[in-house]
Amino acid sequence: MSAQNSAGIQTLLDAEREASKIVQKAREFRTKRVREARDEAKKEIDAYRKSKDQEFKEFEAEHTQGNKQAEDEANKEADAKIKEIQAAGKKSQAKVVEDLLKAIFDVKPVPPEKS
Repeated sequence: MSAQNSAGIQTLLDAEREASKIVQKAREFRTKRVREARDEAKKEIDAYRKSKDQEFKEFEAEHTQGNKQAEDEANKEADAKIKEIQAAGKKSQAKVVEDLLKAIFDVKPVPPEKS
């Protein structure tokens, strides 16, 4: 009977070792699968980010065109105003200088009044 018990115990120990190996393989497979899933997710995120960056660049390029045109128009208007102001300055420059010199050289002192 002892041999039979010993054989039964040995069978149980062998089954336990086999179960332990199966559990270990399952853990390794799960760990491997988690790593693979993480890598796949990173790849998907990178692809999504690249596509959104490209969309943004296209959107930005499309909408920057309108700003560029408005900026060019504003610069043209500013240049025209500057030329207009310069022309007005040149036109009345002599009179302004004459008036300034007259005010400086023709001093008319006025005594202060006592209150």
